[in-house]
Amino acid sequence: MDRMFRVLGFFTLTIGLMAFAGNLTEMALLFFLQTAFFVILGYMKFTEKTYILLFWGYMILTFTGFSYWTIFEMELPL
Repeated sequence: MDRMFRVLGFFTLTIGLMAFAGNLTEMALLFFLQTAFFVILGYMKFTEKTYILLFWGYMILTFTGFSYWTIFEMELPL
């Protein structure tokens, strides 16, 4: 399971580099932060249950933040 967090780090790094190349600096920094988070957790040698709980916590936080941003912060298209 620890390898999967390193794989997530690789994919978030790839997305961050593509965002940086597309002049989306804020998005790139967000994905670089996620890359560091996933890679550090990938080398901590937790149990499989701990990795599953960390991933669920990450998903809940991400979906809550994304939903908040799209509902309350983005302007409605007219």
